[in-house]
Amino acid sequence: MTDPQTSLQPRSGLHPVSVIGAGSFGTALAIHLARRGASALLWGRDGERIAAMQAARENAQYLPGCAFPLLLEATADLSRTVAESEDLLIATPSHALRQTLDALAPLLRPGQGLVAACKGLEPGSGRLVHEVIADRFGTAVPMAVLSGPTFAKELGIGLPTAVTIASPDRDFAEKIAMRLHGGGFRAYWTQDLPGVEIGGAAKNVMAIAVGIADGLQLGANTRAALITRGMAEIMRLAEPLGARAETLMGLAGMGDLVLTCTDNQSRNRRLGLLLAQGKSVADASHEIRQVVEGVKAAPEVLRLARRHGIEMPITEAVSAVLDGRMSPVEAVRALATRPAKAEAG
Repeated sequence: MTDPQTSLQPRSGLHPVSVIGAGSFGTALAIHLARRGASALLWGRDGERIAAMQAARENAQYLPGCAFPLLLEATADLSRTVAESEDLLIATPSHALRQTLDALAPLLRPGQGLVAACKGLEPGSGRLVHEVIADRFGTAVPMAVLSGPTFAKELGIGLPTAVTIASPDRDFAEKIAMRLHGGGFRAYWTQDLPGVEIGGAAKNVMAIAVGIADGLQLGANTRAALITRGMAEIMRLAEPLGARAETLMGLAGMGDLVLTCTDNQSRNRRLGLLLAQGKSVADASHEIRQVVEGVKAAPEVLRLARRHGIEMPITEAVSAVLDGRMSPVEAVRALATRPAKAEAG
């Protein structure tokens, strides 16, 4: 039998699914697709960097140590990427999603689907990912979102990973899930777009809070309390958005929250650790050298909460630290001195 990791020939019947966005997660997804036996294109806008990746057969900047399978090609040619693909996985930062959709719009074919692997809310509008896509394309384009507890490095080297695919079109969600499923990668599907998306966006904010607490050496008790109360905040916010509780207790909610809050591969957790050391948001972000989604997500999550009259004290505290209104110590003190209340409140 032909090994899909070493063969130059794609498996029969598998049309290419390309990835838009050559950051760490986009690269890992493209590697996984190529391992599954489909020709995969990985698009990035920086032609010089993409050419270097193609020559080295590795994304040395964002995903070092994860070699490209032979069926993976890095390219800066967006027209070709769209033309040669059945569907497209978008793995850009959430703040770049609308710009990416504008670039794709004149190139898409009828029936060509989009899968967004962005975790965040649109800056300025607070819109969820599927709302941004609907703003641009209405219902004309098959659409799904992908989320779950995923570190790019672990996916890139082939460690077991599980995600949730959400789409209003069950058939499209199942189709994308089956393209990704296998080789240690499990993909589940749902129609609960708000649940999958708000879990993926808000957990980044909670991870910053946990990073701050751990950086201040406040102990395991505090960490557990922040994760638990953070989950309560997310579920309160998700309810008026129409999300299902079982989604929030699944991979895209609790699973992603625990992962992001407890492991130092998380950029958001690392940002919190650096803020606790007294570094500024700008200096900490520069040291991490990749987009930290929670920085832009925090004010948008807070804006969304206020729009629906939802109390989110952890999100309030993180936002205050990020915009300089509180120090990390002051934010923790503000949370610790809140009045006693019923746990369900």
